[in-house]
Amino acid sequence: MRLIDETDRALLRLLRHDGRASVTALAADLKLSRVTVKARIEALQKDGIIRRFTVDLAETTEEDMVHAISMLELQLAKAAKVHRELSRMPEFTALHTTNGKWAVVAQSETRNLAQFDQLLYRIGRVDGVLNVETCLLLSRLI
Repeated sequence: MRLIDETDRALLRLLRHDGRASVTALAADLKLSRVTVKARIEALQKDGIIRRFTVDLAETTEEDMVHAISMLELQLAKAAKVHRELSRMPEFTALHTTNGKWAVVAQSETRNLAQFDQLLYRIGRVDGVLNVETCLLLSRLI
């Protein structure tokens, strides 16, 4: 994996702001050629720095969604396998490794409580997951 430079960081900032920005618009903002910007985006994807493009919905359009943070205790010898399995679950919007008792903190969103219940069941069935503690996210403050 290559190291990202200041140009890559500027490109990533623009994409975080608008993941649908055209290569032409990005190139103009960065004062680079379209070919250079396209090549940098492809390299960032290939290196796994850009994993996906997504949509950030306003709360009013997702008011019935169930948002949660789950802390997972793992069998450390199986951590890589657990990480792979969790990353295949589309309900997760973020997965983070952490220290302490909880080896992984996972943010999820599901359409309703029934789907959330199914997700918890699937997490618990992953070989190497020892314990899960989950908090539902209620009102967003900021």
